[in-house]
Amino acid sequence: MRKWISSGSRFEEEVGYSRAVVDGDYVWVSGTTGYDYTTMTIADDVVAQAEQCFANIARALAEAGASLDDVVRVLTIVPNPADWPPCWPVFKRHLGRARPTSTLIHAGLATPAMRIEIEVTAKLPKGA
Repeated sequence: MRKWISSGSRFEEEVGYSRAVVDGDYVWVSGTTGYDYTTMTIADDVVAQAEQCFANIARALAEAGASLDDVVRVLTIVPNPADWPPCWPVFKRHLGRARPTSTLIHAGLATPAMRIEIEVTAKLPKGA
C-alpha cells in the first residue's frame, strides 16, 4: 500500500510531487532543501540550511513511522564544493547512528539561495 506525505510546501502542489512516499518497507524522501516550510524562508548559511533539511526530512520520516536512524541511503547535492566540509558535523549528528550509504554531487540547484539539497531512503522499522 502506498502512502504520500506532504510538507505543505507549495512546490509539491505546483510541480506534482510528494515530500515522501511510503511503499512497502521503504520511505523515499524527495530532495529536501533548507526551506522552513512554515515561513517559506531560507537561511543564508549552508550549515543552517543543512540543519533545516534534516528537520524537514525527520518530520516526513516521523509521519511515515521512521526516523533518521532508519536511513539507509543519502544523496547530497551542493553547488559549491567549499560548502560541503562545514556540513560534515551536521551529517554526523543526524546520520551517525544510521551510517547510510552516501553520494555527494556538486551541481546547481533550483535557485541560488539553495546551498544544499538532501535526499534519503529509509527502511521502516519492523512493526511500523
